[in-house]
Amino acid sequence: MSPEVSKPANPSLNTPSPAPARRDIPRLFTTRIVRLFCYGFLSVVLALYLAQAGLSEKQIGLLFTLTLAGDAGISLWLTTSADRFGRRRTLLLGALLMAGAGTAFILTKNPSLLMLAAIIGVISPSGNEIGPFLSVEQAGLTQLIPDQRRTQTFAWYNLSGSFATALGALAGGWLSQALQGRGIPALESYRAVLMGYALGGALLGILFLSLSAAIEVPASARQSTAKRTLGLHRSRNVVFRLSALFALDAFAGGLVVQSMVAYWFHVRFGVEAGVIGSIFFAANVLAGVSALLAGRLAKKIGLINTMVFTHIPSNLLLMLVPLMPSLPLAILMLLLRFSISQMDVPTRQSYTMSVVEPDERSAASGVTAIARSVGAAISPALTGAFLSIPALLSAPFFLAGGLKILYDLLLYRSFRRLPPPEEGGRKPIPRPLP
Repeated sequence: MSPEVSKPANPSLNTPSPAPARRDIPRLFTTRIVRLFCYGFLSVVLALYLAQAGLSEKQIGLLFTLTLAGDAGISLWLTTSADRFGRRRTLLLGALLMAGAGTAFILTKNPSLLMLAAIIGVISPSGNEIGPFLSVEQAGLTQLIPDQRRTQTFAWYNLSGSFATALGALAGGWLSQALQGRGIPALESYRAVLMGYALGGALLGILFLSLSAAIEVPASARQSTAKRTLGLHRSRNVVFRLSALFALDAFAGGLVVQSMVAYWFHVRFGVEAGVIGSIFFAANVLAGVSALLAGRLAKKIGLINTMVFTHIPSNLLLMLVPLMPSLPLAILMLLLRFSISQMDVPTRQSYTMSVVEPDERSAASGVTAIARSVGAAISPALTGAFLSIPALLSAPFFLAGGLKILYDLLLYRSFRRLPPPEEGGRKPIPRPLP
């Protein structure tokens, strides 16, 4: 039986008001900033915390895999139903899961309990977006802005997130190092960072409660008789093709998540947490600037071309990082990589939103994000195995770079003839289904 779209029980959640709607865009930017600060805050010390708690490299890799797998499952459930269940309700539930996971990691060192919390909670080992938040926020933003401003708005949205991640990484690394300098044990200093992460999840919940009904699916765009698969109807073939490619890219990215790269710098060069935080502060600032430039470049050469022709050189630079003989050169290659690595992110997000129907946007963003989460969930366990073998310490960089370049070539071949509306493609128009 096909699921039907029905009105939520509370009518107040579905009656947009023009005045609150104008305030929703800065509010969505604020939630993005708070969330990504928390992700960056935690990412530089998470692997170090787990190692101090007694977990081996293989156990840490497995836990990260379970974390990403759990996030994928939770996000699949929430994002594919968000347009019907309510976008604000979905965001609030995600915030509660984030706060709960952070609290669980504080309260126990038991590997089994940590893995359980990783599966059902929201913990970011990469410093990047996880959970249902991005998908739902993108859907809300898309209907608040015109097509011509979509890519640039997403670029600023990603810029704000990158700067927040950068500041979070800087703060998390130096906070833990400062606490250790005052004689506090390393484990307890890392636990203080986890406490901040949990409090950030609680703050997100408060912010989501302030959003208006304008981010919900408009009544005129609801398809009451649509036969859906994972919340999709007309756009499912395109979304599934994109998802398969995004999963490949994410699998490759999961080999070099920020927490694992931080651990690699610590093992390879003996870098302390504060310095690692500074490295990723600079890296994420550069990533944010690159995302902003992506909007301008996309206007000249198109979304697909921007995604592909900036992503390939960034991955060549990734493969050069472990080949550098000294710490400064390795940092330089990493920073050069980050200076162009995120130009595909706002363009990818904008492209996905542009080729689907309005009442499929949360689901489309969710399904593609889930595909990325599933792809990324598998690989940290493999990275953990590599890191436990000295001869294979740098293997994740080479494997990740090669697979990402393969993704770029396949994406270009498959979608270069399907432009978005602003580039002359078909504009999705909500209409009743037979």
